[in-house]
Amino acid sequence: MKQTAWVIRLEEATDNTAIEDLQAEAFGPGRFARTAFRIRENVPHRTDLSFVGLAGERIAGSIRLSPIMIGASAALLLGPLTVAPDFKNRGLGKALMRVAMETAERAGDKLVLLVGDAPYYSPFGFRQVPFGKVTLPGPVDPERLLIAQLNQAEMPEGMVHGGEH
Repeated sequence: MKQTAWVIRLEEATDNTAIEDLQAEAFGPGRFARTAFRIRENVPHRTDLSFVGLAGERIAGSIRLSPIMIGASAALLLGPLTVAPDFKNRGLGKALMRVAMETAERAGDKLVLLVGDAPYYSPFGFRQVPFGKVTLPGPVDPERLLIAQLNQAEMPEGMVHGGEH
């Protein structure tokens, strides 16, 4: 039977090992070389915007948002969004996305950037960044660089770097 109702709660410090294990299983060791991972590397994620999805007592998925700057604009970098392989295609990733994006908007955040597939993320308000507006400090497919503008935010411009706001 397909599970469609998930318990989603804020991530707790004690969840970190389970989340790291999920990320290792989903993305493998190559994740450390990815540009988005490198940006997040020395930036703590926002604990008020990072969630886990539970199947019973088990962490079946997680989502994190980390503070970044795009030029002079404060923003968030979404990711990773991770779902355990045996819980994929059951709506958990979308449920985590909805909660994280709604919470970020209520918190007054204005910009959320990610590298991902537009067909999956566009229902959450993401669209492709106009070519050349936003640059990252490493390789990324420009068609996969997506942004959501919350709270009437203007399109930012500039280089992305990690950092506290």
